[in-house]
Amino acid sequence: MSSLHADEAFLAHYQFSHDPFAPRVPGFKFFPAQRKPVLGQLHHLARYSQLLLAVTGPLGSGKTLLRQALVASTNKDAVSSVVISGRSVTDEATLLRQLAQGLGITQTSIEAILAKVAQLAITGQDVYLLVDDAEQLRDDALEVLLLLAAGNSEARLHVFLFGEPELLSRLEVLSEGEERFHAIELQPYSEEETREYLAQRLEGAGQGIELISADLLADIHEQSGGWPGTINQTARDAMIEAMLADRSGERKAAGAGFKLPKKHLAILGVVAIGVIAAWFMQGKTSKPETASNTAAQSSSQLPLGGAAPQPGAQPQPDAQGSGPAVQFAGSNQPLPLPLVGESQPVIREPMAQAGGQEDADDGGMPSAAIPPTVTTSAPPVTPLANNGPKPLNPVPAAPVQQQAAVQPTPAPRPEPVKPAATAPAKPVQAAKPAATKPATTVASAKPATAASKPAAAAGGSAGGSSWYQSQAGSRYSVQVLGTGSEASAKAFISQQGGGDYRYFRKNLQGKPFYVVTYGNFADRTAAQAAIKKLPAKIQASKPWARPFSSIQQDIAGAR
Repeated sequence: MSSLHADEAFLAHYQFSHDPFAPRVPGFKFFPAQRKPVLGQLHHLARYSQLLLAVTGPLGSGKTLLRQALVASTNKDAVSSVVISGRSVTDEATLLRQLAQGLGITQTSIEAILAKVAQLAITGQDVYLLVDDAEQLRDDALEVLLLLAAGNSEARLHVFLFGEPELLSRLEVLSEGEERFHAIELQPYSEEETREYLAQRLEGAGQGIELISADLLADIHEQSGGWPGTINQTARDAMIEAMLADRSGERKAAGAGFKLPKKHLAILGVVAIGVIAAWFMQGKTSKPETASNTAAQSSSQLPLGGAAPQPGAQPQPDAQGSGPAVQFAGSNQPLPLPLVGESQPVIREPMAQAGGQEDADDGGMPSAAIPPTVTTSAPPVTPLANNGPKPLNPVPAAPVQQQAAVQPTPAPRPEPVKPAATAPAKPVQAAKPAATKPATTVASAKPATAASKPAAAAGGSAGGSSWYQSQAGSRYSVQVLGTGSEASAKAFISQQGGGDYRYFRKNLQGKPFYVVTYGNFADRTAAQAAIKKLPAKIQASKPWARPFSSIQQDIAGAR
């Protein structure tokens, strides 16, 4: 299923007007919890602070949305905003060039840019420079931004950096102990705020929070850590998984209906009717066949000369044109030779054996196993039907008589119905594989579903994921950092001296995301106690305890 069809199925299943968990949705409302106070603080500091402003938080914490809200809430007559992405601008020269273009000047020096800012200030207009993904900038570009924020005696830029937490440590190194920037760290949502945030998202798509149970809400909050971007992805994945489970249950119910005993009984009833019909037809045809054999025997006992036939002598046809009974090789059933031009019933191998071969080839339904009633549905030939005068010259025997061993027919045997009595045995047995075949098809769906889970957990992951996978799911670790750069995760661990710090890779909104954890603890209480012993700088990033089972799910999702 393509991603487009999967999205359409997701929207149709829950009757959403749009995907409520997309980054930008129609009629989106800014969620004020934990973010509106930060927005007000940024406006206040932009007016009264002379420092560069840095807003930090992990990937998915809402930094970009906050930057958009800041631009949207400014007075366009009093503020000129220039937005730059740290992913496309990394070095000093590119940064100055794009800033000059945003201000409408050709010179790319710091002095020329500050002069343009001074001109705008005379007209009562401030300049906001907002840099998204600022952790991607090189140190020389960060140094230029610190200089522009400090400005000169005539003018200064209001510089806002939005980046991941490791940005602060780099700014501290560049500041060399001076107060050159002000940091604001975003906080995650509480569980109640997570519920309100999801309710706002779902209501915008035409549904309500009742789609998410209390237990599922607690799982979403725990797995996302309360960060809005991760809440969106986790909630969407959980609801898609619930949708697939519902559809799988419907398919199983349909499969269970297919193997209802009623259909089994219907198949067996059809077979039974066929068996009974074959038995009655065989019983009716056996009487004329026996009579014809008796008549043929009586007519062939005395040939034309009136002498008794000698053993081994070739018997002659009688006056009615009927031949003596011929016994074919491999058959104990005497049959009269047909007249010229009349149909000859063909006796095939026993019905049970033929039915068994047909089942073995087709492996199929009992209707294919029922032979076309080899009770010689055509009425048996009665040689005594022509009661005309005896011909002077006997009719020559058919060529087949030269290949058959012709013997005088002994006393009639009253067992012509014996093959037909055994014939129904095979169709009844052939119905068994057909009855169990739907059940086999339904049962095979379960191993396929169970096998998909180990397949999803296979594969490697960065940062020693095997160590995380080897831990008991009930134990806890402390998540101290999340970043989209593996180099940043390694640098952070190196700064802490390694030890009990490790990191793993997960996927967040389709992109690699690296999470640094600390320690291995028996329960949540021990992990929370360890948080209080971490350095103050790490505690400021709001580390939180999470079970290894949750970490192992994130690793499995990145495979």
